[in-house]
Amino acid sequence: MAYKMKELMALSDESKSTILFYIKEGLLPEPQKPKPNVHLYDESCVQILKFIKYLQHNFSYSISEIKSIFQDNHFDFDGSFEMMVRSLELISGGRDNQWYTKKEFLSLVGIDSKKLKMYQEKGYLFERPKGYSTKELEIAEILERAYALGLDCSLLDAYVSDAKVLAQKENDVGSKLLKSDEKSHNARYELLFDLVLTLKPYIFNMHTVQTHKNSIKKDV
Repeated sequence: MAYKMKELMALSDESKSTILFYIKEGLLPEPQKPKPNVHLYDESCVQILKFIKYLQHNFSYSISEIKSIFQDNHFDFDGSFEMMVRSLELISGGRDNQWYTKKEFLSLVGIDSKKLKMYQEKGYLFERPKGYSTKELEIAEILERAYALGLDCSLLDAYVSDAKVLAQKENDVGSKLLKSDEKSHNARYELLFDLVLTLKPYIFNMHTVQTHKNSIKKDV
């Protein structure tokens, strides 16, 4: 399906000048021109515009940062859960990432391949397609501090175990949600992002706070 400019503006809630600017910057594909003075925009433009707005409003990404994201990553804005997962992987990596090879990563963290393999097998740390990012560096340093202070690893194992259960549930619910109604994909994408990136951490952290408060009450 293809849309005229007015239809695209209505569906995306963006102005004509913004849409034309994004086309100029290479964030949106050029419109089809089946005949003079007729410009038709691919339906993926709606998804792209919503995704750009989401990155801007929720993570304060600049246009230059978004351009870099689009240049370095391939997204299929087809209404599938795959696009949401790829977007989530990107956002969870943090901004202004620097990438490291395995050798560079080991040197920066100060660990050997055996320990890195252990972290990965336990599900504490992941290697991304580009290698290891600044986020993995941050996580590895936290793990090293935890091991140095003798942290009970049952907590980390519980994180992984619960994460796997939640991940499967998110995948099942997300896939069904996006397949249920093509007309509201944009709203459903935004809901899934907000559930995973905002609501989930809030619930987990607030339960930690509540449990701590309850333990204090018991001790009084």
